[in-house]
Amino acid sequence: MLDLIIDGEKYSFPKGMELAEIYSKTDLPNNRFVAGVVDNELVRLDYIPENDIEITTISRGEELGNRIYRRSLFLLLAKAVYELFPDSRLKIEHSLSNGIYCELFKGEPLTRHDLKKIKIKMNKYVEQDLSIKKEYLEKEKLIEIYQNQGFEDKVDIIKAKPGNDKVLVYNLDGYYDYFYYELLPSTKYLEKFDLHYCLPGFVLLFPQQINTDKVPEFVDSPKLANIFLEYERLGEIIGVGYVKDLNNIIREDDGKEIIRISEAIHEKNIAKIADNIYEEIDTRRVILVAGPSSSGKTTFSHRLATHLRIDGLKPVNISIDDYFVNREETPLDEDGNYDFEALEAIDLDLFNEHLIRLLQGDNVELPEYNFETGKREYNGKYLQIEDDQPILIEGIHGLNERLTEVIPKNHKYKIYVSALTQLNMDYHNRIPTSDTRFIRRIVRDHKYRGHDAETTIDWWPRVRKGEEKNIFPFQENADIIFNSALIYELAVLKKHLVPLLDRIDKSSPAYYEAVRLKDLVQPISPMPELTIPPISVLREFIGGNSYRR
Repeated sequence: MLDLIIDGEKYSFPKGMELAEIYSKTDLPNNRFVAGVVDNELVRLDYIPENDIEITTISRGEELGNRIYRRSLFLLLAKAVYELFPDSRLKIEHSLSNGIYCELFKGEPLTRHDLKKIKIKMNKYVEQDLSIKKEYLEKEKLIEIYQNQGFEDKVDIIKAKPGNDKVLVYNLDGYYDYFYYELLPSTKYLEKFDLHYCLPGFVLLFPQQINTDKVPEFVDSPKLANIFLEYERLGEIIGVGYVKDLNNIIREDDGKEIIRISEAIHEKNIAKIADNIYEEIDTRRVILVAGPSSSGKTTFSHRLATHLRIDGLKPVNISIDDYFVNREETPLDEDGNYDFEALEAIDLDLFNEHLIRLLQGDNVELPEYNFETGKREYNGKYLQIEDDQPILIEGIHGLNERLTEVIPKNHKYKIYVSALTQLNMDYHNRIPTSDTRFIRRIVRDHKYRGHDAETTIDWWPRVRKGEEKNIFPFQENADIIFNSALIYELAVLKKHLVPLLDRIDKSSPAYYEAVRLKDLVQPISPMPELTIPPISVLREFIGGNSYRR
């Protein structure tokens, strides 16, 4: 018998049992477990404990578990497409609504009938309970398999791997593919999914973290979809859609031209936003800038203010942070910790009162929040604005109408900033937007906040939980979306990131996430950063930002 501690509870089981069976025989709440953590390493459901150990469950109700589930679905989808349309090319592209947008290139447009055939095939594989085998193959052997399957995009990445070590790949009934996560060990676990027809492609839907047993309905997000489409087309124009393309460009001139193009695109789009604000300044003087963590909101706001000044306006800034309620009045989360990201952590009545008074031309004494004492203070900071002065407000709740509910909608201009990554590893491996922001934050927190990577990794799930609650539900409320992603940025962030991750010992709970992030950036060639301008969004994270005081 083995003595196992699972999520802090002690159990005894006979040797030889797989993790999935062990989970099923516990009295733990069944939250759709998909993996486990043993000795700070991620293990699959077919893992068989050999000694007395501690196990932490991973369910699809948390971000890591949800990613394991959806990437296992990617393999199931790719297998079905390969069998039905062997000469086609499946592209798994980006998040959209409650799922992942995909396109299928097969010489003629995708039809609803095609999509129905794919779904039937996927369900058949689920019923057959096919094994998803984890194998290590020689590089030459895997290259041969990928070439036979028509995966030239994957061949380039395999060839770029250093050394002659065997390469990890997943085998689903003779179909070989790889995804940058552990996968479930069998198709039987993948019964919850749907395919939504969304020309020119489709959306793969799966249970979200909030409700792990229900596949959500598709919710149209036209503004977000248009931004992704715009940047995909831009990637095609400049010839960078995948890591291999970026690596080729870096080899040519250290990436100098791609830096110039990417930064020029940002400058052009910010100028366009400023011009739009100028044209409507008579009625829309409250400018709200919102976005998730590490999206580059601060640098964007500074650059926008500069362009507004070029247009002859004199923007003033108000910090939402100065309107936090006193510490003892801050709401608590479900774990009993202060929830500073809750809307109720802000004194909404005072904030709205000051906005109205400013717009009416009053001289208002603004508060300053003392984060050491947890109290608002008044230190003689007065503000009075002219009739055509815009008020620039940056904060995570900017798109939520409740933040500025006394200001009519047509008197506000809402901007959503996020790093909507348009660079993918290959046709089946997208680089998640949240991973780009995660990497930015690890680098920034170390440089400017004195946090090691382990601390940031530990805190990140709580940050993501707050975003899901307070930011993403409101993103379609934006008047305009600014994509702060730079197609070259991971090639720069890599050399800052990897040394920080290398410091995380195997004894740390952050170890398996550090390994995953290193695997993610490994195929990307590093590039110099000397030619990155000081006003670049990227400078907010790597240093050298001309806006930082």
